[in-house]
Amino acid sequence: MDAVRVLIVDDDPAIRQMLSEYLGEHGYEVAVAASGVAMRAELERARPAVVLLDIGLPGEDGLTLARFLRERYELGIIMVTGADEVVDRVAGLEVGADDYIAKPFDPRELRARIKSVLRRVQTKSAPVGSKAAREMAAIGACTLNLRSRELRDGKGREVPITAMEFALLKTFLDHPNQVLSRDQLLNLTRNREWEPFDRSIDIRIARLRRKIEENPDRPKSIKTVRGAGYMFIPRET
Repeated sequence: MDAVRVLIVDDDPAIRQMLSEYLGEHGYEVAVAASGVAMRAELERARPAVVLLDIGLPGEDGLTLARFLRERYELGIIMVTGADEVVDRVAGLEVGADDYIAKPFDPRELRARIKSVLRRVQTKSAPVGSKAAREMAAIGACTLNLRSRELRDGKGREVPITAMEFALLKTFLDHPNQVLSRDQLLNLTRNREWEPFDRSIDIRIARLRRKIEENPDRPKSIKTVRGAGYMFIPRET
């Protein structure tokens, strides 16, 4: 099996070296970059599965680069934030990051999060003609291809989604007309390796609504059940 490729984007050489050595010792193939310019060059050379992205980079900041990555690449994005910077965490999720980790962090925790993101990002190929290859699901005003993980709007245009957003959509499709609490959603999407900050699921649901609902302010597909969680209402066909 080929080693998983990770790109570390951080302007601190000590952090780059420490993470490179640690992840390399655990079987990862690591590339590093100190800036957005260097990141773009490494993307073409290294073709990483996961990018670890410091939010406080000089020049182009991490949020700008995360947005660039999400719009152009199918990979996992983990934002590195300050210890108490909840605003940065929210912003990172808003631009499409799959996860975040706050400095200072234990490298073992980072490795666990990389594994978690990879589980959501990696698509297991299905044989042509199999049930998985034929599966299409209507969700909101869109259609989701469960094999390719592509979301398309009513006009057939692709709507970019993150690995976590796909996991949430799949979870809702598997549990129609059922109230799911935030904890249940985290467990069902295999996102319990870490303790999320309060309302992180709410932020992701809000992003999904903007993508699948005709009117995100009056959602018809993903309903809020006050005090309990969320419920997916299948579209009538």
